[in-house]
Amino acid sequence: MNCNITTIPGDGIGPDIVREGCRVLDAIGKKFGHSFAYTEVKAGGCAIDATGDPLPKETLDACVKSDAVLLGAVGGPKWDTLPGAKRPEKALLGLRAGMKVYANLRPALMFPQLAAACPLKAEIVKDGLDILIVRELTGGIYFGDRGRNAAGDAAWDTEAYSKGEIERVVKIGFESAMKRQKKLCVVDKANILETSRLWREVAESMKGKWPQVELSYMYVDNAAMQLVRNPNQFDVIVTSNMFGDILSDEASQITGSIGMLASASLGDSGPGLYEPIHGSAPDIAGKDLANPLATILTCAMMLRFSFGLTKEADAIEKAVESVLDAGWRTGDIAGGSADRAALGDKLVGTRKMGDLVVAAI
Repeated sequence: MNCNITTIPGDGIGPDIVREGCRVLDAIGKKFGHSFAYTEVKAGGCAIDATGDPLPKETLDACVKSDAVLLGAVGGPKWDTLPGAKRPEKALLGLRAGMKVYANLRPALMFPQLAAACPLKAEIVKDGLDILIVRELTGGIYFGDRGRNAAGDAAWDTEAYSKGEIERVVKIGFESAMKRQKKLCVVDKANILETSRLWREVAESMKGKWPQVELSYMYVDNAAMQLVRNPNQFDVIVTSNMFGDILSDEASQITGSIGMLASASLGDSGPGLYEPIHGSAPDIAGKDLANPLATILTCAMMLRFSFGLTKEADAIEKAVESVLDAGWRTGDIAGGSADRAALGDKLVGTRKMGDLVVAAI
């Protein structure tokens, strides 16, 4: 298979981790007889510096024409004083809208080798942790009308959803649950928000198509508490843009490290957008300190969802497992100072971790 991938290394550690992701894809290509061609473009802060625009037209054009897009990270304190419409993060919203990827799949999976890093009590996660959060990505408050009054002392952001926007992401929630434990929880704030009441109405109207799936509802504030009290009650969570943003970051922390978690943003057709869920970490950029495993696992999601290459995706995930089984760690998953000291030469940097996964493949 010949696959054309647009890469957006972006800012901070983005170039470091995207480089390792592409090396792993190349190792997969060599082993299984596939060819991956890469087109690198700019978005985020580096694009602002180069063009004055966080998402140049040529970047979006390249993404839409590709088979898949691999994004590193955008943003950093260098650009924090810019107005909202000119900030690096505007590139993310523009990519999602322009590529028409409306569902963000964020698996919160606790690797058993890293269980000690989980901040929850051992008895809470003794059976492990495996939750999939399906976040609506192109609607809601992030894309609603916003502004300030003439005096600048009042502001507004508007949450709006249509039935169609909700249906398409809830459908992915049901379909995902069918492949897992057949449990779907719609997280909302239906006691207060009219948009949330519409979410419930739509989900109720759809549940008859998936009678095997146990459908439940939970207010977002309760869901935030339940994720730390009893996370294993959840299988698949589907929720709005802002709630999904917050809850998926919370879920990533209870797995032990945000540096291990991948994501895929998908639409009805066209290329998917793949990115690790951590940030740009500019303080360690270029220092061979970043953990590339989230990006490498993101590449596995790309192979599975965009190219249908299941055994190749499995090979990446098994390679990561074997590297962790052998005791190799980057700083973010190395534990406390005593643990780090005990690791010795198994405490490695970005490039070495990439080398190890490539060798395992």
